[in-house]
Amino acid sequence: MTPQSLLQLTSQKCTTGCPILDRLLYGGIPCDSITEIVAESGSGKTQICLQLSLHAQLPVSHGGLAASSLYLHTEFPFPFRRLHQLCLSFRSSNAHHFPVNDNPCDRIFVQSVHTADHLLEIMSKTDPFIENSKNQVPVRLIVIDSIAALFRSDFDNTPVELKRRSSLFFKISSKLKALAKRFNLAVLVTNQVVDLVEPNEGINGLRIGNLVCLHTSGRRVCPALGLAWANCVNSRLFLSRNEEVIREENEKSNGQSCDFVKKKMRKLYVVFAPHLPESSCEFEITREGLFGVER
Repeated sequence: MTPQSLLQLTSQKCTTGCPILDRLLYGGIPCDSITEIVAESGSGKTQICLQLSLHAQLPVSHGGLAASSLYLHTEFPFPFRRLHQLCLSFRSSNAHHFPVNDNPCDRIFVQSVHTADHLLEIMSKTDPFIENSKNQVPVRLIVIDSIAALFRSDFDNTPVELKRRSSLFFKISSKLKALAKRFNLAVLVTNQVVDLVEPNEGINGLRIGNLVCLHTSGRRVCPALGLAWANCVNSRLFLSRNEEVIREENEKSNGQSCDFVKKKMRKLYVVFAPHLPESSCEFEITREGLFGVER
């Protein structure tokens, strides 16, 4: 076992709010580390981010961090309606941990981010913000949802621009890792996917991790931002969604007939992590949140 693996195993974790997912992740999202969630749009990335921001407020004895969170969003508009919906469920399930008129949303600090340079500017002010938060409920979770949106159109496909982009990757990740280490934070970053068109592997980073390739919605995909960004994160999780055809037998007056129904199946995979083995878990998204499913 490497020193990094041992550090991740023994580090404090923040519960996802689901025992099945927590079991898959050996307790939840680790502190002093950058965890990335990769998925196509509509797969549940933001759901996990919102859910984690709420559950970070739970006492340490119940898997939380007894902390506030800083939520940096680059996809507009921010889903306030869904956050309030999840908050009602969270508040109902954990009423005994909070005062009667308490609103957990007040401990999620939401900040919009428009460019990579804007993100660096915000992060330069994060140290004093977190330092000052210690007098109240300390910030111990940073969410960036999503990192790929900041690099979607601001850079050309030229050597100079690619070098500048890689430089920004390392500046952002270095700052995040420094914050995570100094304040023992959990950092959760979301990323998008792109279709894989080349037959070979190599530069697309397919072999980065345990999975030979990633599939979602019937397509072969790979994480956006390439190998340079993959080297900036400590752990990578992948969310997939696919349709499964289920045969259902229905009794009719003239005998038996069969109907075929399409069911959406969602799975969470551990792509790479220093402290986790290759594993996966089915999950579903409900009004109350995102929860693992045992089959």
